[in-house]
Amino acid sequence: MTLSLLLGLLVGVVLGLVGGGGAIIAVPALVYGVGMSPAQAIPTSLLVVGVSSLAALLPRIREGLNWPVIALVGAAGIPAAWGGAAVGRVLDPNVLMLAFSAIMVLAGIRMLAGTRETDGSCGTGPGRALRACAPKALAVGLLVGFLTGLLGVGGGFLIIPTLTIFLGLRMKQAVGTSLAVIVINSAAGFSAHAAGFSIDWPTTLAFAVPAVVGSVVAARLARRLKDKHVRISFAVLIFAVAGWVTAGTVTA
Repeated sequence: MTLSLLLGLLVGVVLGLVGGGGAIIAVPALVYGVGMSPAQAIPTSLLVVGVSSLAALLPRIREGLNWPVIALVGAAGIPAAWGGAAVGRVLDPNVLMLAFSAIMVLAGIRMLAGTRETDGSCGTGPGRALRACAPKALAVGLLVGFLTGLLGVGGGFLIIPTLTIFLGLRMKQAVGTSLAVIVINSAAGFSAHAAGFSIDWPTTLAFAVPAVVGSVVAARLARRLKDKHVRISFAVLIFAVAGWVTAGTVTA
């Protein structure tokens, strides 16, 4: 129970600081730290990450969110999450965890490669063009939604790089927008896994309560951090967890 509380707090802090990435800790922690099977860990992670993301989102609403991008990415992600969940049911759990690790490494590399500092077609600046933005935002929603259902992640560790690099949002706006999309994707993914799933309430609450508290506190502290520092710290965390997941899967 103590380990669950500490890991839940870490999940919340990551969500609050970088607007995503909590699930890349939650799923491995539930599998290798608590002893859940991937089938149990995936919906539990989605529930915890969804609630924590909502809590972390509230302090950022006044800073401004990109609602058109949220609507487009979120709408595309809902059916894609159901499709990902269906595929995940027929795959070997070890294959899922190794795929999880590989995707994390790719996302970390993209984050270290840098982000655009000017608004693109999906931004809120003078270069905004929703007609050009919509196809890209829908493609991002389909990809992230599918991986949400498949791997049990809210998608934040992929949404942040795609929002900044592919859609041209500034980092601070991408964080709040990412949290809103994660809430939508997590709800869709959880509903896809809910049939026949029995929630382990003691473990779930042990994760969720400190995660919510950590996400709210970290979201307020994040305003003092520079985008570059957030991006680099996020990438380093991704690489560390990817190594942990790979080692745990190969030696299992």
